[in-house]
Amino acid sequence: MQAKITLLPGDGIGPEVVAEGVKVLNAVGEKFGHTFEFTERLAGGIAIDETGNSLPDDTLDTCRTSDAVLLGAVGGPKWSDPKAPVRPEQGLLKLRKELGLFANIRPVKIYPALADASTLKREVIEKVDMVIVRELTGGLYFGQPQGRQDNERGRAAVDTMYYTEEEIGRLMRISFDLARQRRKKVTSVDKANVLASSRLWREVAHEVAAEYPDVEFEDVLVDACSMHLIRRPGDFDVIATENMFGDILSDEASMLAGSMGMLPSASLADTHTGTKGKFGLYEPIHGSAPDIAGQGIANPLATILSVAMMLRTTFGLTAEADAVEKAVESVLAAGHRTPDLAGPGEPRIGSEEMGNLVVAAIRAVEVA
Repeated sequence: MQAKITLLPGDGIGPEVVAEGVKVLNAVGEKFGHTFEFTERLAGGIAIDETGNSLPDDTLDTCRTSDAVLLGAVGGPKWSDPKAPVRPEQGLLKLRKELGLFANIRPVKIYPALADASTLKREVIEKVDMVIVRELTGGLYFGQPQGRQDNERGRAAVDTMYYTEEEIGRLMRISFDLARQRRKKVTSVDKANVLASSRLWREVAHEVAAEYPDVEFEDVLVDACSMHLIRRPGDFDVIATENMFGDILSDEASMLAGSMGMLPSASLADTHTGTKGKFGLYEPIHGSAPDIAGQGIANPLATILSVAMMLRTTFGLTAEADAVEKAVESVLAAGHRTPDLAGPGEPRIGSEEMGNLVVAAIRAVEVA
């Protein structure tokens, strides 16, 4: 198989972790006989510095003609002035909207070797294996009107949470289809006791649930869900929710795994590429971590696991994805840790060494 992948390393530790993801893709290509063609483009703060635009036109055009996109991270204190006319996050939001990336898939899995890395008790988290499906192109982040509305009474601002039944329905169907491949349970999260948009969300969610009688379904208010994620996280299978709630809950859930450096994600469109799956943008859920950028100590495993999601979801390469995931698990089981995962007194390795260990484990996999 031949595939075109656009690389958006971005800011902070983004270039460091994307480099390890590329290393893994090349190892997979060599092992299984595939060719991956990489094109690097600017996005985020570095794009603002070089072009004045957080998402240059040539970046968007290159993404549109690729089979998949691998993103590092965008943003940082350098570009965090709230009064700045151009911000790195604007480019990320535009990228999602322009590419139609409406469904963000965030798996949260506990690796046995890392069960004690979480701040929660082992018996609370050891059965955690969930997927959060977050709507990505609607809600507060995109609704209009939006912005400052200063007047004679003082400073004011408005954000609008807007959803259509089509946006809700397609997100819920992805969630139910995913649940059918897992433990057949969907939890829809909303704030229907307060928000009109959530009441529509709940109404459409129930309509879609009726199409999947073989899948268990429940509604949970977002505040209750945030508590249950800490109290009984092992009860969840697939969580489906809107944009802002999903943003917050998935970051909360990342702490179950001990570090945000362990959680991959896929943002999917309805469109298909020339490969076997849907077009997607793949990225670790963590940010640019400017405090450790350039030190070579960032955890690349979330990016590497995002590569595994790309192989499986966009390229239909299940054996290759399994090989990457098993390689990560074997490296962790052998006791190798980046600083974010290491306990007191445990030895620590850097980003490049962790990537090399995963590559070595992939090369050692026996191909049927």
